[in-house]
Amino acid sequence: MVIYGGRSAEREVSLKSGAAVLEALRRSGVSAFGYDPVEGGLGGLETLSPSRVFIALHGRGGEDGTLQGALELLDIPYTGSGVLASALGMDKQRTKQVWQALGLPTPESIMLEPDSDWSQVVEMLGLPLIVKPVHEGSTLGISIVKSQAALEAAYQDAARFDARVMAERFIQGEEYTVALLGDQALPAIRVEVPGGFYDYEAKYVSNTTRYHLPCGLNEADEAALARLCQEAYAAIGGEGWGRVDVMRDAQGRFWLLEVNTVPGMTDHSLVPQAAAYAGIDFDALVCRILETAGKQSGQ
Repeated sequence: MVIYGGRSAEREVSLKSGAAVLEALRRSGVSAFGYDPVEGGLGGLETLSPSRVFIALHGRGGEDGTLQGALELLDIPYTGSGVLASALGMDKQRTKQVWQALGLPTPESIMLEPDSDWSQVVEMLGLPLIVKPVHEGSTLGISIVKSQAALEAAYQDAARFDARVMAERFIQGEEYTVALLGDQALPAIRVEVPGGFYDYEAKYVSNTTRYHLPCGLNEADEAALARLCQEAYAAIGGEGWGRVDVMRDAQGRFWLLEVNTVPGMTDHSLVPQAAAYAGIDFDALVCRILETAGKQSGQ
């Protein structure tokens, strides 16, 4: 079963990911069918009783440990990370706290509230800064704030997506993403957006966003980036496959932003691009991910 769709703000992306995965599995001779939990809920999942589940459900309800827990209760093997890693990875603030505790580089951040002292936030993090929902993906609700006057409005925009909102120090520099497949770090991708902001439009709609493969780093720096991303993913307990997003500042230092435990698998998505560059076509990538089903640690 390929699970996709759901009720999160990332539903449309998930539908595209799931359809692409389903087609790839069928082309590879796998007996597969799709399932949108909006239609039948967990009861339908139990009734259909698949032998394995490929999770292509992005966002809350699919990427946050809740689906993973349900599948474990039903004793159905599934792809990707387990319950704890999925829950941590979906929570940007707690992911950062784990990284900070381990001494991994990640920009300073602060939680925001409706009555936050906006001047104090600016004093702590500087300008510009980033405001983002803690539990959303696909850059939904994220803003670059360039003035204190714009901070409260950015908070209110992010709060439309999540009750928990954070502000983060802005890293000026180049953006990279590293896909992880089992124990392998795939080639890093450097993302270049003409508008300078890799938002939802740039990710899924625009044809002007550029993805640089090779990424332009020298061999030593790319190897260091790969090790950092593997360490960052392992820190939250991530397994199977995933993606880590990173910024590199003007001094050449890498800064961890967030992890994705169920990355996109659309025609604009980054994991398939990195895999293709490494000689792994889309169908082979999907089958490699399917092989991780039921192999989470401690299960």
